[in-house]
Amino acid sequence: MAETFDTILKGGTLVNQDGKGLRDIGIRDGRIAAIGSLDERSAGQIIDCTGLHILPGVVDSQVHFREPGLEHKEDLETGSRAAVLGGVTAVFEMPNTKPLTTSAEMLEDKVQRGRYRMHCDFAFWVGGTRDNARDVAELERLPGAAGIKVFMGSSTGDLLVEDDEGVRSILKNTRRRAAFHSEDEFRLREREGLRLQGDPSSHPVWRDEIAALSCTERLVRIARETGARIHVLHISTAEEIEFLKGHKDVATCEATPHHLTLDAEDYKTLGNLIQMNPPVREARHRDGIWHGVGQGIVDVLGSDHAPHTLEEKQKPYPASPSGMTGVQTLVPIMLDHVNAGRLSIERFVDLTSHGPNRIFGMARKGRIAVGYDADLTIVDLKRRETITHAQAGSRAGWTPYDGKTVTGWPVGTFVRGLKVMWEGEIVTPSQGEPVEFVEALPRR
Repeated sequence: MAETFDTILKGGTLVNQDGKGLRDIGIRDGRIAAIGSLDERSAGQIIDCTGLHILPGVVDSQVHFREPGLEHKEDLETGSRAAVLGGVTAVFEMPNTKPLTTSAEMLEDKVQRGRYRMHCDFAFWVGGTRDNARDVAELERLPGAAGIKVFMGSSTGDLLVEDDEGVRSILKNTRRRAAFHSEDEFRLREREGLRLQGDPSSHPVWRDEIAALSCTERLVRIARETGARIHVLHISTAEEIEFLKGHKDVATCEATPHHLTLDAEDYKTLGNLIQMNPPVREARHRDGIWHGVGQGIVDVLGSDHAPHTLEEKQKPYPASPSGMTGVQTLVPIMLDHVNAGRLSIERFVDLTSHGPNRIFGMARKGRIAVGYDADLTIVDLKRRETITHAQAGSRAGWTPYDGKTVTGWPVGTFVRGLKVMWEGEIVTPSQGEPVEFVEALPRR
């Protein structure tokens, strides 16, 4: 008797840990049930993927969806709408909301807000502070927790642990990998006078490469002292790449599309729109991060999607807030780099699916393999499209890449076997659920 499936994706080029090739995928009960030639088998629906590439679902492990407290910028529904429109199947959302996500109660509140309201699957970083340092081992294992996130340099929001002892008090209690915004707050305070009124190009002068490197060096030292595992977010300097290659036993790191695509010259045309923490820097740093991608030093890509309204962004620098949209453009911007020969499609998959699976211990996600969730990002590598403000699913309604033409485009997003997005349209009501992690699975 022929095996049956809920859905068969036929004729696509599957990209996975064993390379790429023409293979069908059979989906049953939300999970991958078979891979190979499924011509003689039947399914409730058959989707023709001829000419398309099927990737493991893209995971964006750093987004700011602003709920609760800042919903005029974004909320969990609109942020996740932008995610699936961009081919992203799961996101890890950050704790600098109002109130801050620093307790079991606030984490549970976010999980309940997201469940069946977000369009993609999700997890939430819990903010590490001096006050909850003793509790982080319990907090990081709660359902829906991506782990512990610490801000060593001030950014948007009120979370800040800038001193070594404060960081040490957190890391000595963590058991999972903790994530860090690594900029030296003491140096930032000393250099505030270098900000020039109305000139966002002074942003990387104020928040210079030394502020980033010195903080990352301190962080690695404390991680070794405490026996902790760390993840350095949004690497922005060539020097950090060079330093971290010698510390891969304790430290993983993330690169962002904007630090791989933009450089300091872009302040002339984009101004405050590309004001970020840590900053977009001169071209040698962008090139240094690409070196880290090519050498395998960079482990994952994250968008650091951090929306503000255009009205807020148009305030004169430095009154303008740092942050830009990015979750919807992560896939097309990086596929454009694939087509330009800067990385292979296999390396893109490693950075956006296998990498998050490997370093964060996601359960049943990050690979196309039988028994795994049928989270799939379907892309047309040959399609040329122009990114515009009008396409934005984010409440912010803008992108720094408005008017940029790219080659490579997401055409379909499947989350646990559900066809959520197809050809730029949301086609299934929101069904998002918390991501599970191997180190936090409930004991039975």
